[in-house]
Amino acid sequence: MKDLRFYTTLFALSLSPLYVSAQDIDEEGTLTANIKRVAIEYMEHSVTNKNDQNYPDSYNSDEQSNIGGTFDANLTYELSNMVWVNGLFAEYAKSETTEDGVTTENEDKDEILIYTDYTRKMWNLEQGIVGPFAYLGYETEFTTFDLNGKDYRTEILRAKLGVKIYESKYFKQLYIAGVEEIDMTYDDNNIKSGAEIGYEINLPINPQANFISSGYYRKFLSSSEKEPTDFEYKMAINNRIETKLTGDLYLAPFYNYELGQTRGAKSSRSQSTFGLSLTYNKSFDL
Repeated sequence: MKDLRFYTTLFALSLSPLYVSAQDIDEEGTLTANIKRVAIEYMEHSVTNKNDQNYPDSYNSDEQSNIGGTFDANLTYELSNMVWVNGLFAEYAKSETTEDGVTTENEDKDEILIYTDYTRKMWNLEQGIVGPFAYLGYETEFTTFDLNGKDYRTEILRAKLGVKIYESKYFKQLYIAGVEEIDMTYDDNNIKSGAEIGYEINLPINPQANFISSGYYRKFLSSSEKEPTDFEYKMAINNRIETKLTGDLYLAPFYNYELGQTRGAKSSRSQSTFGLSLTYNKSFDL
């Protein structure tokens, strides 16, 4: 039943961009390339419960400072009654810790996410547009990790179906959705079901600075496998203030917070990151 539900979701997602009306055909849409963020970042980390082994390699950090990079870009096709976003997000950061002559490398960030996100604009409100949306994403990482002498690489296919407020006064987007995941990281595929709420904010502070915030809370309700590293819930919040230096170059202090707990962990793990980034962003009409 769980396999059927997941693949039915994927089928619906594959058809969603094909759902067009006569208005869609007659209307000329806009296609925009958005370089949301290309950044070099200096980071300071603070971690709780870091010695618990029941957390996946992708949810790991240490107390060291390090330098990393982020790339976030998409292609957006928009009509008066729909918006279709296809994007790529990638980040990587690594630190080295030396204690008693032994150097240990730790990847504080390692993620690649390719996704497509289709939103139908159905109801116009005074403070934005509301409509159903469908999302499909593939999450992986640059490097493998070792577990019991064997190399693995994170591979997760994630589908979401829900409702979204789009381009409101305060929220660029605010959504609630059901989530289906197929985790292909380990030898046995693990199919998970859950729910998620998320948001994105972009507020001008003055002509030279913007406050940007995004985040989500994801709660898993069931899974086909019972792995100790399976998350019961996970939350992430990212905040930064981008201040223009010159042209499309920005200086951005930021604070990121992650919180989660896995099935086998005795308590939750949180990761706080303070930092400063040099950021480039720009949009192009195609």
